[in-house]
Amino acid sequence: MPHALDADVVRTWCALALDALGRAREEIDAINVYPVADGDTGTNLYLTVESAARAVDAVFDGHATTGPGSRPGLAEAVRAMAHGALIGARGNSGTILAQLLRGMAEVLAAGDEDHRAPGPPPDEAGLLRRALRRAVESAYEGVARPVEGTVLTVAVAAADAAASAAGDAATVARAAHERARTALAATPGQLEVLGRAGVVDAGGQGLVEVLGALAAALAGTTPVPAAAAAPSPRPTRAWRHEGCPADLGGDAATGAAPAFEVIYLLDAGDDAVARLRTRLDALGESLVVVGGDGLWNVHVHVDDAGAAVEAGIEAGRPHRIRITHFGAAAQEATRVGEPAQRAVVALVPGEGLAALCAEAGATVVGVRPGEPPASGELVQAIRRANAREVVLLPNDADLRHTAAAAAEQARTEGVRVALIPTRSPVQGIAALAVHESARRFDEDVVAMTAAAGATRYAELTVAERQSWTMAGVCQAGDVLGLIDGDVAVIGAELAFTAETVLDRMLAAGGEMVTLVLGAGVPDTVADRLQRHVRGGHLAVDTVVYRGGQQTAPLLIGIE
Repeated sequence: MPHALDADVVRTWCALALDALGRAREEIDAINVYPVADGDTGTNLYLTVESAARAVDAVFDGHATTGPGSRPGLAEAVRAMAHGALIGARGNSGTILAQLLRGMAEVLAAGDEDHRAPGPPPDEAGLLRRALRRAVESAYEGVARPVEGTVLTVAVAAADAAASAAGDAATVARAAHERARTALAATPGQLEVLGRAGVVDAGGQGLVEVLGALAAALAGTTPVPAAAAAPSPRPTRAWRHEGCPADLGGDAATGAAPAFEVIYLLDAGDDAVARLRTRLDALGESLVVVGGDGLWNVHVHVDDAGAAVEAGIEAGRPHRIRITHFGAAAQEATRVGEPAQRAVVALVPGEGLAALCAEAGATVVGVRPGEPPASGELVQAIRRANAREVVLLPNDADLRHTAAAAAEQARTEGVRVALIPTRSPVQGIAALAVHESARRFDEDVVAMTAAAGATRYAELTVAERQSWTMAGVCQAGDVLGLIDGDVAVIGAELAFTAETVLDRMLAAGGEMVTLVLGAGVPDTVADRLQRHVRGGHLAVDTVVYRGGQQTAPLLIGIE
């Protein structure tokens, strides 16, 4: 049955899109050749939509705390989706997708608010047609030099199809999705680099997945995979607006590619951003500046990363700055000698944990709060490890897709990679403790996996807002004790809550307790917890590390 275009559909859309991109991520990464063949477009799109989905879920969770039956309106849901995508946008295609969603949100939110008053129901099909058109216009406003044969081409085709489709919103969405698939199949004939590689545009395929999820959410069906349909003539250019090019023309990147990808969020006014666009366009290529209302996401490929950041500082306040060196892998290859037989690559969230893992012989990738690493960073770390065999420890359930994408890319380069699904740094520590490079690879992986699996994990964190949990209702500022990822204890003070968590976990047995202190947690907390374990569990040893992680004041492992 078709569904109304409301907040529930937006939430379902985000969930279906995330699931579809999760399934297609490796395939999209594998065909990523433009504008830079760094093999992470699928992962970047997944992370962008994941941020959007989390923002929408947070809106629903917030309403749930106000009373039974309280639900957000369409306007609130789509604005949350657009904001989440903006602050979580990764890479060139992820940034463009964020702007497409923002353009849709502008129209859908305004339409929802216009129809709050009593009267006839809104024309949802017409609203969706206008939203898809505005999405295209917004994307062109954000891209400095549009190129045909990319995600923009696919977006234009979808908007063209929606404009001519008759029927309800589900029918309009289905028409947009089907035309987008056809446009995707035609991209190799529109962009030379795609034709040479024999692939469709990676960003375009990601957008087809997102549009398929929208059509499925409205129709109440399962999304259709983005298998490209037969090519057809180029989409029409019926739309025009001031500031948009008359067509999708634009020169593809030529010559040597820039050395760096620079991305940051920017707090700045419209006038300052207009000047920033001009300056960054002169500095590099693949410039995309999206957002509005004082918050922008800036993406550019440059040779002088410092100059790109300085330009942001002059325009406003840049934050969440990420700089990726495209040529780092090649430079590493010229410096390293004969590959080692085996290495371990570990993702860790704090300087103390990084030092601990490095001392154990691992190649470390730092994880910054709110900035999960891209698969390209992990691939570079695997290359930097310079080994024929690599064991990869993500140490976070949310990083499993990113780690899997990096592992797959490394395998195509001839590296044997085993991904151990560690869900917490304490499981990674346990795995590292039994690592022996002298063993056969399979035996070493089995031993490390068994050690990680035998380590139950918990973390203590602080609630940011009132919310329902499995342990009851928490208030902002409460200390939450999560055991194996689920809230099990709610307390008012860190050490007391940790004692309760330890007692619950040790009730099932255990020989070793690992405590990892976060940034700013005093040693007195560790001393108190060690005394507590000795007092109630005489045969259990305790080891303490100062991890320095920002996200959780305390991590606990039980072996």
